[in-house]
Amino acid sequence: MKTILLVGALGLLLPAIGLAGEYSLTVDRVKIDTGDFVKEGIGYNGKSPGPVMRFKEGEEVSIKVTNNLDEMTSIHWHGLILPYKQDGVPGISFAGIKPGETFTYKFPITQSGTYWFHSHSGFQEPDGAYGAIVIEPKGREPFRYDRDYVVQLTDKHPHTGDRIMRNLKMMPDYYNREQQTVGEFFSDTSENGLMSTLKDRLAWGDMRMMKTDVEDLQGFTGLINGQGPEQNWTAIFEPGERIRLRFINSSAMTYFDIRIPGLEMTVVQADGNNVQPVSVEEFRIGVAETFDVIVRPKDAQAYTIFAESMGRSGYARGTLATEAGMVAEVPELREAARLTMADMGSMEGMDHGDMAGMKGMDHSKMAGMEGMDHGDMAGMKGMDHSKMAGMEGMDHSKMDQGAAMADAGASDPFYAQGSGLIPTAANGGKFLSYADLKAQKPLFEEREATREIELRLTGNMERYIWSINGIKYEDADPIRLQYGERVRFKFVNETMMTHPMHLHGMWSILDVGAGQLNPVKHTISVQPGTTVYMETEVDAPGQWAFHCHLSYHAAAGMFRKIIVEGGPETPTAAVSEQPVKLGGGA
Repeated sequence: MKTILLVGALGLLLPAIGLAGEYSLTVDRVKIDTGDFVKEGIGYNGKSPGPVMRFKEGEEVSIKVTNNLDEMTSIHWHGLILPYKQDGVPGISFAGIKPGETFTYKFPITQSGTYWFHSHSGFQEPDGAYGAIVIEPKGREPFRYDRDYVVQLTDKHPHTGDRIMRNLKMMPDYYNREQQTVGEFFSDTSENGLMSTLKDRLAWGDMRMMKTDVEDLQGFTGLINGQGPEQNWTAIFEPGERIRLRFINSSAMTYFDIRIPGLEMTVVQADGNNVQPVSVEEFRIGVAETFDVIVRPKDAQAYTIFAESMGRSGYARGTLATEAGMVAEVPELREAARLTMADMGSMEGMDHGDMAGMKGMDHSKMAGMEGMDHGDMAGMKGMDHSKMAGMEGMDHSKMDQGAAMADAGASDPFYAQGSGLIPTAANGGKFLSYADLKAQKPLFEEREATREIELRLTGNMERYIWSINGIKYEDADPIRLQYGERVRFKFVNETMMTHPMHLHGMWSILDVGAGQLNPVKHTISVQPGTTVYMETEVDAPGQWAFHCHLSYHAAAGMFRKIIVEGGPETPTAAVSEQPVKLGGGA
């Protein structure tokens, strides 16, 4: 049996002598020291994050997981293609692991690349139950590198996941520390004029929304491989070496913008699948995504790995250096992002004066609505939501609108035109877009989808309910797919939040207009006010989870069960087809 051991700050593994393909993990209560605070959490083999699990493509693995907690647990192997009963989602693919019991996962490794694993029980994942997976390919990689490091990010908060969820339910802007100030009003007045500024403020005020609602959760400490900014996780290199950095975003809620000042990064892999190399100065990594990059520092100096939250409320930091103890300058946080009306959606024809006709508006990020008289909002049920999220100009089908949007001045076709979230590189250079991603080699034959399924991402911020097509998970019927078909999913984001949508068990082919070279991913971010398409080859029979990977959004209802009917193996009666109550875990 292989015993997983961590060695030093680099997270290397030393497999003990034993049978190939056999591994063991324990699920434990652990202490987590971020450098800012120490808290109790949950980890694997006594640590959070857990060990780096290293597999080889083609091997059969057996992983014994012993639950040392006093509550149920589970492990989901995020991004791995495996039999559904091994996927690790309680109530969907198996019953879970009881306290004191050992469950053995057994599945073949049919892929290579960078992935991760985490609990799918309660809020154990944001409380520390996560780790990295590195799978060595059978053949040679299409790119060269001399060193290889995992860079696993998370947003560690002093509050437990359960407490965070209670607070968000009580007051949706509980953790929003970025409120607009009087100084900003005068600054906007100077730049845009008094009347324009007043009109803008009144519009947002009437809708009980805030431009600062970019992140649900602030007040966290960003970690790299379990170490906070002051603890400074460090990776060693020799000048001239090519270094592979495997970025994994294991956050509960935080998107990070990644840059290494002084170094260009070449993106070579997205969500475990090789892509045609793209050289960038900066990239945004959504929750649950992975990106592998190659850097080649030529000088014997230190370089800061800077991961800044999309809402500019916090950061994670590490260092590339030629020896331990070296540091480089840590950049200042940039100005906080502000949402625009483009992120909120198309609101033409709406009476903002008295909110007439808005009764059925169940949009997200309506923070500050506690004082709203909902009795005055009756009658909104007939509102045409197809006109609500700026969808008419955002159809990404085959990316027909991409060129038109670029001509109109938008810098990224996967963001609403005029969005306040459109990313730009700190040094003015290239910022990675989904549109830049092209598969290194096609994973599937190109063919027309057999049907299209529309999934509208919806929510009610006042009640902190998140949903799909206006229905939360516990009230929803499963989505039924037929084995062998190819389904085109249409995501329509009617909320003001970015949602990383994760389909278990099958690949998500993101439509960037590249045909057979469209990138293959396991998690796809859908920006506010946009429509995004993905296609799926339905080649995995069984029951699967499909959800937003923001932990508190999944727990609040933005979640679906997928049932794949037909094929060589079908769901058994041992797993309920009825929705299970979610406590969290994405």
